[in-house]
Amino acid sequence: MIILHQMQIPKVFLQEIADKYPILESKEYSLKAIEIQLSKNLSPQDKEHFRNHAALHACDLIFPKPHFDFQQVKMIAFDMDSTLINIECIDEIARAVGKMDQVSAITEAAMRGEIKEFSKSLIDRVALLAGTPESVLEDVYQNRLRLNPGAFELLTSVKSLGWHTVLVSGGFTYFANRLKNHLNMDFAQSNTLEIEMGYLTGKVIGHIVDGQAKAQIVSNQALEHGIRPDQVIVMGDGSNDLPMMAYAGLSIGYRAKPIVKEKADGAFDHVGLDAILDLLK
Repeated sequence: MIILHQMQIPKVFLQEIADKYPILESKEYSLKAIEIQLSKNLSPQDKEHFRNHAALHACDLIFPKPHFDFQQVKMIAFDMDSTLINIECIDEIARAVGKMDQVSAITEAAMRGEIKEFSKSLIDRVALLAGTPESVLEDVYQNRLRLNPGAFELLTSVKSLGWHTVLVSGGFTYFANRLKNHLNMDFAQSNTLEIEMGYLTGKVIGHIVDGQAKAQIVSNQALEHGIRPDQVIVMGDGSNDLPMMAYAGLSIGYRAKPIVKEKADGAFDHVGLDAILDLLK
């Protein structure tokens, strides 16, 4: 089990863990990151208990798969909306044209996994945006879209290590391709909004990037570069990220929905995206 904190892991939390389960081994990466081996294998219920307890100390946890090695990682893949960046772009477009409530209700239900067909949910949301000026997208990009904490630092550092960096999104190329260029990422794939005469038509062009497509894209990128699944980290927040997270050697939910926290290897609710860097030392 790996424990992470934004500043320094409280000693009282470590003691509370040791009081419940003897700590067999520990490895301190920094004041903000420590890995411990407990005297028993943890059940899903145990892990949930530890996550809830950790939250009381503003700590986040990772439960790595057996034999996962951070030193062997060669690729990292990100979802875009609410993971790499701070917003759901489609919701912000809708906000600008007075359709936020209608669109965000579908977005939230889809990310919680309540709508099983992501493609249909996207088609329904985009249809509500028909007639929106393209200038609204530019305004969202310039004035509302921001990188989540630690995103720039993480990507800058792993690029220097030679990692292959991938952005795969159920969002839109208008934002994803610009982010790819801004962050010097290696690859990006997302959905394309149809724009005619400077206005959204309410349609998506081509095959929709849904959860299964995301997993296939990540798999293809790894295979293309000779990278094994156990050498891949995937970070996401919604239910449509689960298939690509299942492929990876390590999966991290960032400010994730409950269904994602339950299935991911780790969940970042307090630390920034760059907390991964503490584990590479």
